[in-house]
Amino acid sequence: MNQFAQLVGRQLAADVRSLPARLRAALSGQARLARCQNIADVRALARRVVPDAVFDFVDGAANDEVTAGRNQSDFAALQLHPRVLVDVEQVDLSTTVLGQPVALPLLGAPTGLTGLIHHRGEAAIARAVQAAGSIYVLSAMASYSIEEIAREAPGPTWFQLYVWRDRGLVRELVGRARAAGHGALVLTVDVPRAAVRERDRRNGFGIPPRLTLRSLGQGMVRPRWSAGFVRHPRMSIANAAGHGGGARDAVSLTEYINSQFDPTLSWHDVAWLREEWSGPLLIKGILHPEDAVQAVSAGVDGVIVSNHGGRQLDHAPSAISALPRVVEAVGGRAEVLLDGGVRRGADVLKALALGARACLVGRPLVYGVGAGGDAGAERALTILRDELSIAMALAGCPAVADVDGGRLVGAPAGAPASLQPTGGPT
Repeated sequence: MNQFAQLVGRQLAADVRSLPARLRAALSGQARLARCQNIADVRALARRVVPDAVFDFVDGAANDEVTAGRNQSDFAALQLHPRVLVDVEQVDLSTTVLGQPVALPLLGAPTGLTGLIHHRGEAAIARAVQAAGSIYVLSAMASYSIEEIAREAPGPTWFQLYVWRDRGLVRELVGRARAAGHGALVLTVDVPRAAVRERDRRNGFGIPPRLTLRSLGQGMVRPRWSAGFVRHPRMSIANAAGHGGGARDAVSLTEYINSQFDPTLSWHDVAWLREEWSGPLLIKGILHPEDAVQAVSAGVDGVIVSNHGGRQLDHAPSAISALPRVVEAVGGRAEVLLDGGVRRGADVLKALALGARACLVGRPLVYGVGAGGDAGAERALTILRDELSIAMALAGCPAVADVDGGRLVGAPAGAPASLQPTGGPT
């Protein structure tokens, strides 16, 4: 046997011996996450790992999901206008949000009942966001309580809440957020009542999830998710435990919270909350510039342009199309952030160019948790951070401070007029 044949034989024998270990590595959760090249890949992996009804609870939106689609398609309509021969060897993603330094202009958006998609839920996202040097916004509807997140992720955190009918509960949550050291309150104002989410209705989805032959079958073919769900159930709104007549089970708590959304909420309630909370206050759910002006007059420190991820009023404007008019109306008297539709690092760059201080990211990080728990949340955030760094370098922006409207050119014909940047290339 010649030397070549001996070499091939040794290599084949080594490959056969190592095959089981290589197969285990290739099929491991870490390897599957590493193969995810973008948020679409992370979403696809989460869809394979999580039962359909739970995935649709996260992924779905109101009615025909037109607004949810616009949140992404209107980003795609915007064109970046690069400058060349700019030194971008070092790209600085750092900025400040309400005076607090952050390592990148991405915050973790508040998402409710994230523990359904993976038992680590909000804790995993909070840890990933804080490890990246930014701020996590905990939802009042979270499956982890304020105190649990303070223990699990003791980094920079804000608290999102609703002004519910039970003002005593609201006052209690404000006090608990203050005691836990949350740096700001985020008041969500676009849920006077819950919208119809048809995917959930078709799936028969409820809180807690209803056991049916279909759901049992879904669980059997997703044993890893099922094992986590059974061993570490996170099915209820943790911050409301003990309220509603002392309810602690998931069904009673959900019924109680559903009865708490207040359709009589008005600007007078914003003034009441402003008196209850002396720290920074932001309003989330603003799309109309006149509402933004009124929010500033009410003493808020920040406005979050958002349509609730398309989960409330369908056929509302996309967040990115509403952003320029809100920024113009606020006129620098408060910081403006954007929430909704970010799936690429370039989307963040576009939002910054239209005047956003930073972007809140919800679904991409929830997909990450569903795909792989803590490691999945980290992978999703790393993807967005790396994409943003590359997009800024290619656009000729060595720092966030260098991003302005000159980095965008007019949107293609047929795109919303509000997407047209106000300034030309510089």
